[in-house]
Amino acid sequence: MDKSGLFSIGQMARIFHISQSSIRYYEKSGFLTPEYVDPDSGYRYYSARQFEVFNTIRYLRTLDMPLPEITDFLHNRDVARIEQKLRQQKQEVARRQQELSRIERKIDNRLRQLHEAQTAALGRIELTGSEPCRLFWIGQTLQITDCSELELPTARLAEAQAEALIFLGKVGIGISTEHLTAGEFGQYDGIFLVLDEEDRFDGEQISLPPARCVRVMFRGSHLQAPEQYGRLMAYIRENGLRPAGFSREITMIDAGFTSAADQYVTQITIPVTEI
Repeated sequence: MDKSGLFSIGQMARIFHISQSSIRYYEKSGFLTPEYVDPDSGYRYYSARQFEVFNTIRYLRTLDMPLPEITDFLHNRDVARIEQKLRQQKQEVARRQQELSRIERKIDNRLRQLHEAQTAALGRIELTGSEPCRLFWIGQTLQITDCSELELPTARLAEAQAEALIFLGKVGIGISTEHLTAGEFGQYDGIFLVLDEEDRFDGEQISLPPARCVRVMFRGSHLQAPEQYGRLMAYIRENGLRPAGFSREITMIDAGFTSAADQYVTQITIPVTEI
């Protein structure tokens, strides 16, 4: 057969910027048939008559339309059907834009926390206010002698959650009001997960209202926290205050972000009220 005017599968792939495997998939799907298949070599050849199909496929792929949807249209070409497909794809694009915006806000939250951890006046105790927030709290007694001891309780927080929510600056541990008042800082009463507004979480949550808080950020990890609790409670007593809820102790920078232990930063926040 005269192959002049015909194009090999490799040439078609280069012309239309699609892979040869995709062309074979289109053939297998039944909406693209080679103009000629060499009986000896099995090589496929295409003609200009098939350019329209290739152009349609390439355009719809630039719209990120899934191949099954393209296949369905090419098997049932119709103005009403392509309009329907385009409207469906527009809805999908809108959904993805919303999801990307949600992810962007989550990234902004983490960047803001990192910036604060790196620029805060470490060791300085301050009376401040906390924003309302949502927490997933698991009450359990914890004694921290090694930060790796938090791995199993942290895994419990993530259990049965389809979305990855565990990340540095979101997991914390807390000491109850009673133990804070008694000066017992050697053990914790629970572990919690801070839920961003954008987080999708399936499970019971507690909502904390805005509150006056005493806060400190310090260089170190949970292992250095007891000394800081002593400083915080002294400040609270000296200023005529008392704890009004469990502490929120969160590592802002640790081994998850850096291998340099001297760069670790931890924050402790204690809600307070006047005596």
